[in-house]
Amino acid sequence: MTEEKQLQSKTTMIIICLFLGGWGIHRLMMGYKNWWVMLITGGGCGIWALIDLVNIATGKMNMADGRPLDK
Repeated sequence: MTEEKQLQSKTTMIIICLFLGGWGIHRLMMGYKNWWVMLITGGGCGIWALIDLVNIATGKMNMADGRPLDK
C-alpha cells in the first residue's frame, strides 16, 4: 500500500526549495523517494537544488505521483 502525499502548494515548495533545497526537503514533501541523495550530496553542490527550484517555478516539476502542484 502506497501512501499518497498531501498536495503541496507551488509557492510553499519554491520557498522550501530556496532555503532547504540542499537537503532535499522539498522532494521529501513532494513524495520523491530519492530525496536522501540530495541530503548526502548537498543538493548536488547546489546545482541539483537550483535546477529543482527553476523546474518548480516553471511548473515542470510535479508531485512524485504525477499530480501538478497546487497554485
